[in-house]
Amino acid sequence: MVTSSPDEGEEKEGPVIRDKRRIDPETGEVRGTGESGAQAARPPAPEAPANGGAEVTGEEVSSLKTQLAERLADLQRLKAEYDNYRRRVDRDRVAVREQAVGQVLSELLPVLDDIGRARDHDELTGGFKSVAESLEAVTGKLGLVRYGEKGEPFDPTVHEALMHSFSPDVTETSVVDVLQPGYRIGERILRAARVAVADPEPDAAGEPGDEAGDDGE
Repeated sequence: MVTSSPDEGEEKEGPVIRDKRRIDPETGEVRGTGESGAQAARPPAPEAPANGGAEVTGEEVSSLKTQLAERLADLQRLKAEYDNYRRRVDRDRVAVREQAVGQVLSELLPVLDDIGRARDHDELTGGFKSVAESLEAVTGKLGLVRYGEKGEPFDPTVHEALMHSFSPDVTETSVVDVLQPGYRIGERILRAARVAVADPEPDAAGEPGDEAGDDGE
């Protein structure tokens, strides 16, 4: 009697491992079946340009240059507008500052007048002198300038004439006395200088007596 091995006719039991990797670890190629697998793994070729690779025409270059010139002009115009805006803001800032400082200094002008009169009468002494000099120094740092001197030409834009006379010592309308000094800050006049002015004396040939003598001759 023939006996069979217990292993014959029976399936072997155990785990079955199937390699489903698309890339062959030994060759590095894409696994596939025939030509279809190679085509499936191959990336799509880039499409050819619509114009067949033709060069840009001169008309297109001209159009691009025109667009570039327009954009450059826009940038230049925008920069000019910004520069004007910045200058206007800076000018307004300076004007506002001068106006605010001018209002404060205008309130101090009567005090400065008192200091000037005290100095003219030799009454500016002791602690009052130190305070007065400190106040004048501070107002000077803020831009306050005192003006108005004897002998300078009369200017109606900065002088206010309170007295008028004739003098042989002047050749043009001039300031002969300063009744109250003027003050300005920058180009802004806070108070015009109040002065006495004198004109040159009339020419002797133009006097009425001389005209009568000429008629008698």
